[in-house]
Amino acid sequence: MATVRHAHTVWQGDLLKGSGVVSLDSSGLGSYDVSWPARSEEPNGKTSPEELIAAAHSSCYSMAFSHALAGAGHAPTRLETKADVTFQPGEGITGIHLTVRGEVPGVDADKFQELAEDAKKNCPVSQALTGTKITLTAELIGS
Repeated sequence: MATVRHAHTVWQGDLLKGSGVVSLDSSGLGSYDVSWPARSEEPNGKTSPEELIAAAHSSCYSMAFSHALAGAGHAPTRLETKADVTFQPGEGITGIHLTVRGEVPGVDADKFQELAEDAKKNCPVSQALTGTKITLTAELIGS
């Protein structure tokens, strides 16, 4: 069954001096201030579309990689995924770099890398962002 999640933003003013508030409606987890300076300069306590994409991508990738590892008989003890989304004013989002570190009993480094790349390709958020270059660094720790 398909699911639909909801968020909305209320923006006031022009791009450079205006600001907005994005609300996570489905979860009710909160509302977050957004502004152009938070996007193109320093966050100063506000979020940006790129930070929200990074949050979505890191969590989706962790789920996809966990599933791939478990399906190969190597359920992870722990995965820590970071997503760095690069925004260049005037160009847009120019790339996303995923960094994952995993504690996975019984898996060798080659299989870990293979499954990490497969998860990058098959993660639904990665698939939604196919117009963006996505790179990956995967590190197996404690094996």
